[in-house]
Amino acid sequence: MRSGAKIAIVGGVFAVVVGGVGYGAYNVLDGLNGGGGGGTDSKSTSAEVKTGPVTKAEIDDASKKFLKAWASGDAATASQLTNNAAEAEQALTGYRESAHVTEAVVTPGPAVGTKVPYTVKATVSFEGKSKPWSYSSALTVVRGLTTGRPLVDWAPTVIHPDLTAGASLKTGEASTPSIEAVDHNGNVLTKEKYPSLGSILDALREKYGAKSGGTAGIETWIESADAEGPNKTLLTLTKGRPGKLQTTLDANAQAAAETAVKKFSQASVVAVRPSTGAIRAVANNPATGFNAAMQGKQAPGSTMKIVTAAMLIEKGVAAAGRPVECPKDVMWQGRTFHNLDNFSLPDTATFTTSFARSCNTAFIKLIDEVDDDAALAKEARDVFGIGLNWQTGVVTSDGSVPEATGGEAAAQYIGQGTVQMNALNMASITATAKNGTFRQPILVDPDLDGRPIATASRSLSPSASQQVTNMMRQTASWGTGKAAMASVGGDKGAKTGSAEVDGQATSNSWFTGFSNDLAAAAVVQSGGHGGDAAGPVVAAVLRAGP
Repeated sequence: MRSGAKIAIVGGVFAVVVGGVGYGAYNVLDGLNGGGGGGTDSKSTSAEVKTGPVTKAEIDDASKKFLKAWASGDAATASQLTNNAAEAEQALTGYRESAHVTEAVVTPGPAVGTKVPYTVKATVSFEGKSKPWSYSSALTVVRGLTTGRPLVDWAPTVIHPDLTAGASLKTGEASTPSIEAVDHNGNVLTKEKYPSLGSILDALREKYGAKSGGTAGIETWIESADAEGPNKTLLTLTKGRPGKLQTTLDANAQAAAETAVKKFSQASVVAVRPSTGAIRAVANNPATGFNAAMQGKQAPGSTMKIVTAAMLIEKGVAAAGRPVECPKDVMWQGRTFHNLDNFSLPDTATFTTSFARSCNTAFIKLIDEVDDDAALAKEARDVFGIGLNWQTGVVTSDGSVPEATGGEAAAQYIGQGTVQMNALNMASITATAKNGTFRQPILVDPDLDGRPIATASRSLSPSASQQVTNMMRQTASWGTGKAAMASVGGDKGAKTGSAEVDGQATSNSWFTGFSNDLAAAAVVQSGGHGGDAAGPVVAAVLRAGP
């Protein structure tokens, strides 16, 4: 032990005081330097290096020695019990020196395979202010590649479950005041009540905290590795005075969105007001972590046919009431495309019927008449505002429809290939089709910070807007969106989609729709057909929205 350290073992609890700082670890009875718990394994240099999976005994021994060293404040020893000593020591040292953790009790639970869960009960102290801090995390034990020793597989999550590579724990005066975010009606929005808003509220605080009129408090937070990324507050030692920030969100729509996505393991939804671009709801499941609803990038399947149909109508090669061919399959430049379950429609079927039934082949057979490989990309950008660097108030991915040729261009017509969208993008596309003019989605009034708002170079022609919107109405009335939209009232329309993703046995479910002056879109990973999974999510939000 370090000079001057005092040790006591009482009732199975190890406690050590080092330099006046108390730490502790439950269920750890052996000494730090006993049983090979030090930083090197001298046996590995003279004996054969052990191989194979780590044993239960090794997992128990390695995890306890690491947790004991960490809890005692001995970053040097603890780091040598991992497979990345340099990174581990820096993070473990920062736990004391930057996060100002002055006491810690770490309690391991039963191992599940090679994974050992544990709880941390700590005390954070800064400038005379102290507060308890509790959380749970886990570590994994692996066999060292060169030494053969059982070691903790180092990851930032060992320190805290929300810590990521390059990020760090800090305690001090917050860099920006906290905010009290409210919806457009003045209802308070918190991450406790609306979990999906957690990362969004963190980002809004980072960007607008200094403009909201509040004062900073003393906090423990995760400092983002990205200079432009939001920090995440973990503990508040002393509260500052939060500033008030009004958003465009709607509490009722947000609550419905939060509930709807929880029915699936991976789902996201966004609602937008067509007349203004105001974002009314954003929800993800899982609620924490990556904001897939606004930053995701995936093929949207047949929901993309809204854009394709608008382009075909504006080019004069299709019209809502004009017949189009819909065979069960079609080949285009070496690639074969087919309809779901290889269905076909009579030659008398109109473009509206092919849209409402989601006939892939009808759209692809019209490519020859367009005679412009860049037509779809131009329509998406110039009319629907896709890829125009939206400034919503938080970071977003604004969709992508690259110019393509051959079979890749054909795949784009039905929302496959290189087309990349998320729920925000598709909600906006539906809003544009309904409104006729692109209104860039916004979460915070641009007048607050004077940020530029993206504008499309032209509106959708009135005829195309009317025809596409009417085709969406038919889809909701008797087409593939009928079942999902049955519970939605008012003037309503929809488009379904399913997108095949490499490595997934089941396609992603996409659905977008409108009801009066609200448009919403959702995606459910491995959800199958659009109306089956994503459809009810959208319908729930449309029913609740203003």
